[in-house]
Amino acid sequence: MFLTLPTLLTWARIVAIPLIVGVFYLDLTRAHQNLFATTLFIVVALTDWLDGYLARRLNQTSSFGAFLDPVADKFLVCSSLLVLLKLGRVEDFVALVIIGREIAISALREWMAQIGASRSVAVHMVGKLKTTVQMIAIPFLLYDGRLFDVVPTRVCGTWLIYAAVVLTIWSMVYYLQKALPEIRAKAR
Repeated sequence: MFLTLPTLLTWARIVAIPLIVGVFYLDLTRAHQNLFATTLFIVVALTDWLDGYLARRLNQTSSFGAFLDPVADKFLVCSSLLVLLKLGRVEDFVALVIIGREIAISALREWMAQIGASRSVAVHMVGKLKTTVQMIAIPFLLYDGRLFDVVPTRVCGTWLIYAAVVLTIWSMVYYLQKALPEIRAKAR
């Protein structure tokens, strides 16, 4: 199931990451860089919904796709946060909390799978909400201008990324609480 349409869309999300980052190295005005990066991010982020929809609709779900999809999301979010950090559009602690949580929960899931308790840290709605808020905040911060000459995207994006930080911490605590009984049982 490496080359199904849903899996190819997930791979495209990963392949597009250097394009989003690379836009900021092109000899363009900052406004054009922002617009191109934002457009790329939105198109790529939409494939996250589309690949899941197509996998279910075409009956092409697979263990590999279930593994690769969240990895692609994490790569996309983390690389975009690093770009935003370099551009001075997010605070250090925002990137640290979000990226640190991704590493910690990925490690926790791997360990729980090794001890046969992966169901205790299965994806939960708070984790999905965290990802959704991140995927909305990041394009606002990448655009960094006035949308339709009205919406100050940096202000909106900053509030949304702070909300994402709260959801990030909340989801991490949730997953750790779910794993704690298994961890205690294995420590005995």
